[in-house]
Amino acid sequence: GLVFGLLFFTNQMAQVQNHNQQFSEKEKEKNVRQTSIVCSKALADLVRTSLGPRGMDKMISSPSGENIITNDGATILQQLKVKHPVAKMLVELSKSQDIEAGDGTTTVVIIAGALLGAANQLLSRGIHPTQISEAFQLAARKAEEILLSIAIPIDLSDRESLLKSATTSLSSKVVSQYSSLLAPIAADAMLRIIDTKTATNVDLRDIKVVKKLGGTIDDTELVEGIVFTQKASHLAGGPTRVANAKIGLIQFCLSAPKTNIDNSIVISDYTQMDRVLREERNYILNLCKQIQKSGCNVLLIQKSILRDAVNDLSLHFLAKLKILVIRDIERDEIEFISRTIGCTPIASIETFSAEKLGTAKLVEEISTSDGKIVKVTGVPNPGKTVTILCRGSNKLVLDESERSVHDALCVIRSLVKKRFLIPGGGAPEIEISLQLANYARTLTGVESYCIRSYAEALEIIPYTLAENAGLNPISIVTDLRNRHSQGEKTTGINVKKGVISDILKENVIQPLLVTSSAISLATETVVMILKIDDIVL
Repeated sequence: GLVFGLLFFTNQMAQVQNHNQQFSEKEKEKNVRQTSIVCSKALADLVRTSLGPRGMDKMISSPSGENIITNDGATILQQLKVKHPVAKMLVELSKSQDIEAGDGTTTVVIIAGALLGAANQLLSRGIHPTQISEAFQLAARKAEEILLSIAIPIDLSDRESLLKSATTSLSSKVVSQYSSLLAPIAADAMLRIIDTKTATNVDLRDIKVVKKLGGTIDDTELVEGIVFTQKASHLAGGPTRVANAKIGLIQFCLSAPKTNIDNSIVISDYTQMDRVLREERNYILNLCKQIQKSGCNVLLIQKSILRDAVNDLSLHFLAKLKILVIRDIERDEIEFISRTIGCTPIASIETFSAEKLGTAKLVEEISTSDGKIVKVTGVPNPGKTVTILCRGSNKLVLDESERSVHDALCVIRSLVKKRFLIPGGGAPEIEISLQLANYARTLTGVESYCIRSYAEALEIIPYTLAENAGLNPISIVTDLRNRHSQGEKTTGINVKKGVISDILKENVIQPLLVTSSAISLATETVVMILKIDDIVL
């Protein structure tokens, strides 16, 4: 009897231990999810204040002492050195949105944070993460259909619509007061390099954005050609302006040859030294004469890391031969230069011939308040590439101006990819929220409950827009929901006037791709985070 009692007791203890283990594992899963959600929401709240035209800017100081002022979501998150693996997922999420649409990087993180908050409430009510994930994915697909139903198809040759979209994108930037100047530059740059009838995508590498300190943003301009921020070489008084230029792009060095391995030449006699110097002079003169013989009168020299790409002697000879020289061309600029002026990079002097030269009507050096620049204009086949020269009074403004121009270009690229426009100002989010809530009523059970939570979470965008503009978010969002339920689909928050109005009449419009990709990418990330039940470090 005693043995039987002991066995029974041991069995009971094992069951209790097993139960405790299962309980602690469940508790651990819950804690891991909780940590992930808290961490993601903290990041979303960080960028929330920078949403919209009335959003605040962030000043980020890097360890190297460099300061950045921006309200671009992707830039803010990239500068943060986040440690938590889930927080890194949100940084990647904003980067994905930046690559896909170029704009809406703040929006995508805020939506992800709101959806995680909704998921957290559903989890606390005992709903399984898989059920939540499936319902959220269904809601995202439905949201895509709703967006298409309110989208307005556009024709790319309609420059006015492109300008409105670019202006809306620039309105939330630090340089928003210059949107009337930057938006036309972005639209014209894009229209120059695409065929509006057949284009389905744009390679932004065909538009080079060059920054030069000095002047103001008003001096920013679109150049059909190339702008070099380095000045022409003046060492020996060479030309600074060449009309009907024949341009050679070389990747070899115009200096005395060196041995392949480190060794030294010992000279015991001054006549030998004279001979070495004479040979060097003849060698370089011979190179320069061959360059001139081909008809080349502008020479671009690629930067060399092995030895001097060009020395004083070769610059002296080139100046005497009336050849304009621009040195230190970066390796990654070679492709753009070749496409713009129609030249072929030349790797050795033996292959230097007239067929490999590019042409331009004018190459001239221009003085600016911060040094000189060289402008190449009148290129042979305009329409392949363009250059945007950004100016700014200080580095912070200049960097932000470049980021803003990039966002404006990306917005127009989004219209090339998906030729639909939708109203801005929180109108699409409220419309999706309203229609998803109606759709949830047609479903039953847990799915209906989850989709209703998803719909409510999307109200975060109009709520934040109103909050950042200093309006009463609750009354604004309630009023907005009421107007949309009466069928006013294009009604949104006019942040600048602080009222609710028809956003299309105010020209606040954005590409369909920006919002649709923000919702689908945010949902994907949230589903991925919900499925994490353990983190192994």
